[in-house]
Amino acid sequence: MCGIWALFGSDDCLSVQCLSAMKIAHRGPDAFRFENVNGYTNCCFGFHRLAVVDQLFGMQPIRVKKYPYLWLCYNGEIYNHKKLQHHFEFEYQTKVDGEIILHLYDKGGIEQTVCMLDGVFAFILLDTANKKVFLGRDTYGVRPLFKAMTEDGFLAVCSEAKGLVNLKHSMTPFLKVEPFLPGHYEVLDLKPNGKVASVEMVKHHHCRDEPLHALYDGVEKLFPGFEIETVKSNLRILFDNAVKKRLMTDRRIGCLLSGGLDSSLVAATLLKQLKEAQVQYPLQTFAIGMEDSPDLLAARKVANHIGSEHHEVLFNSEEGIQVLDEVIFSLETYDITTVRASVGMYLISKYIRKNTDSVVIFSGEGSDELTQGYIYFHKAPSPEKAEEESERLLRELYLFDVLRADRTTAAHGLELRVPFLDHRFSSYYLSLPPDMRVPKNGIEKHLLRETFEDSNLIPKEILWRPKEAFSDGITSVKNSWFRILQDYIEHQVDDAAMASAARNFHQYPKTKEGYYYRQIFENHYPAVPTGCPITGCPGGPTPRTLLPAL
Repeated sequence: MCGIWALFGSDDCLSVQCLSAMKIAHRGPDAFRFENVNGYTNCCFGFHRLAVVDQLFGMQPIRVKKYPYLWLCYNGEIYNHKKLQHHFEFEYQTKVDGEIILHLYDKGGIEQTVCMLDGVFAFILLDTANKKVFLGRDTYGVRPLFKAMTEDGFLAVCSEAKGLVNLKHSMTPFLKVEPFLPGHYEVLDLKPNGKVASVEMVKHHHCRDEPLHALYDGVEKLFPGFEIETVKSNLRILFDNAVKKRLMTDRRIGCLLSGGLDSSLVAATLLKQLKEAQVQYPLQTFAIGMEDSPDLLAARKVANHIGSEHHEVLFNSEEGIQVLDEVIFSLETYDITTVRASVGMYLISKYIRKNTDSVVIFSGEGSDELTQGYIYFHKAPSPEKAEEESERLLRELYLFDVLRADRTTAAHGLELRVPFLDHRFSSYYLSLPPDMRVPKNGIEKHLLRETFEDSNLIPKEILWRPKEAFSDGITSVKNSWFRILQDYIEHQVDDAAMASAARNFHQYPKTKEGYYYRQIFENHYPAVPTGCPITGCPGGPTPRTLLPAL
């Protein structure tokens, strides 16, 4: 996890523009660098580093002697870089996983490069020899990327929108900042004056398709057919591999543990893999909640079962309310559901950074979307409609749960890893017949639970524990987080303010909670004439389902 930033064709003084890059310093607390591009005085790269792999030679932009015309800034992890290096006999100059991007690009061009990357990534690749700029992002947008581009060819790119919104340009008083679409790469021509022109935007991977890099990985051969025992065996193989490949780091590994099905499976599998890899330190697991919250009790059971070094973080309603401002600034969204669910994750990330040496943090994000874990999937009119909804949620993860998970951890200099969004695991799961993936016997994620039924990885009562929203599970059974927020906000937003909401806001909020979050958002990211400065930011409350209303 790092922070990347780049400008091409800036009309303003670069030393002034670079101040915007400091807005994402939290993403890389270990080191930072600004570097101008030779021959282009109005182009530069900025990089904030969290040193996870190759602490000696890992600074960016990455440049190697063999390709002096290539400049690479990337945020992410390429888990198959060693396999590809050995297969194609590439000569590495560093131990950085991202160096593989340079070699693959030189060998086969940008399309083959992005299709061969098994991992999570957002990158900016500059080829001064061929006068090209390339942007790319992983399938689900696990690593963030934003861009702003003007009609005259000024391009600005950053890991977070906050690094772009205050940039200056002669053509416009406000830059239109947009999230770069996951699963895509863009090709741009670099002009002699440092400005760019977009040539094409290409979708490089659909979540249903088996990725090209599957030809080169070391996963044992899967069994053909859709017999239930065959499917369960294949899922276990792929999930084990998804966790194992993510052990790639020089820093200590920890795991978020809510006591729900997903995080419990990740924690249990992770601990097993760490033992097999003969890692010397104990796995630290982390749970957060208010006093007597269901999540704390469930997480404690799992931690005792798997034998992790478990940490429990207690917070009260005051502490939760006090960080709302910081949370919304970090998230860059005022979506109600996302804000509610982010407070606990923000606080636990803050605890991890302050009190432990765990830096690489595993989590269960993505499972609910992939395995149809939300309660409303019980109402799907058909397995095919449920399949459509699951894929829609996966396409929009970068606007919601993946956004929440990245920003709340990155705000405290942590790197998140999400095995359920592994390319091989997720594409195989989505290739299964639709009727295998729907809830059964009134239980969501039935196939996933059944897959690990006989593994003894986690306690049976946790394996079959019903789904709870993260913001519900962390709060006291006596007073929910939802109720706490409503009671507090009722005294912060009066009826007169709500009556004027339509005049004051573009896509105006319909509830007092929405109004309160929007006020905070506008304070950090003032509205521009066209509305929200961060386009793609949902207006909240945003419908999370296109299925029939419950």
